[in-house]
Amino acid sequence: MAKKRPQTKAGRPQLTDGEVPVVGAREPCPCGSGRRYKACHGRAASHAATELVQRPFEGLPGEGDWVALRELVPAATVELALKAGLPEGVPSVTLATVLPMAWPALRRDDGSVLLGLQNDTPSGDISRDLADTLRRALEADPGTPVQARRAPADGPRMQDLLDPEGAFEPVVHSGFEFWVPDPQNAAPEVAASLERANAAAIPTVKLTGVDAAYWCETPDKNHLRWVMPYPEEQLLDALARLHAAGGSSLGEGTRLVGSFRAHGLTVPVWDLPSALTADDVEKPAAEFAERLATALASGEALTADERRARGGLTNRQVTLS
Repeated sequence: MAKKRPQTKAGRPQLTDGEVPVVGAREPCPCGSGRRYKACHGRAASHAATELVQRPFEGLPGEGDWVALRELVPAATVELALKAGLPEGVPSVTLATVLPMAWPALRRDDGSVLLGLQNDTPSGDISRDLADTLRRALEADPGTPVQARRAPADGPRMQDLLDPEGAFEPVVHSGFEFWVPDPQNAAPEVAASLERANAAAIPTVKLTGVDAAYWCETPDKNHLRWVMPYPEEQLLDALARLHAAGGSSLGEGTRLVGSFRAHGLTVPVWDLPSALTADDVEKPAAEFAERLATALASGEALTADERRARGGLTNRQVTLS
């Protein structure tokens, strides 16, 4: 019985990595390897899209406020300055904590753009996802929302699109009326979403004397949540020094209760008496910032009491992202 002659296939030209186009995950890889795209050049693209960026807002003006608006503040807006300037027909670009119907972005009838910050993002890099949404919003037809999608792995990040010298000045709102120019005449679904959002919003105020610190009011007690830019280990050591020395509070009836870990930064949290307003906290917060600066500069090893205080703070730390 004659042996079957091995079948030969015509050679396909091999493409360099930079020339390989994106195709469906189960389709043959365009590079000519004979493998499916997801097992070949798609593997690197998938890894790049899902790899978690620990500090997605690093390098942006107001990194601490980006983290606060993403995780802590219900209703706030910030006017954004683009590196290339505003395109023709786009009078403004505004970052918002959330948008109606949880839209990632909205191009308003007047051409202005609202970009939502608190939406779920499909990749591990919030900055890249936001930049992709922003670019599509700038090109969208006026009066239309922008839907979510996975950003290209080689797409720009917000650090590439925003003016690095631009100010980042959040405006905290008591509700979400900023969603629409005329809330009284909003579409029924938008009005319903607005009503639900306003009912759930926790009263929040940004302190003016220190950076990225936000007072909020809850039924039982008030809180101060302060996003700090220092390396986590150094900050925890400094907080432990102050706590052991009785200097970690913000005055009578206040208490440092722990911290969040969010987007690569640490967010200490204080419990405050219900009677203590945001204005009342301004001076104690500024005084605490001075004590913290001194503690951060210390190079001495922690004492036994300070190590115990640090252990308590670490045990009460919660990771948000």
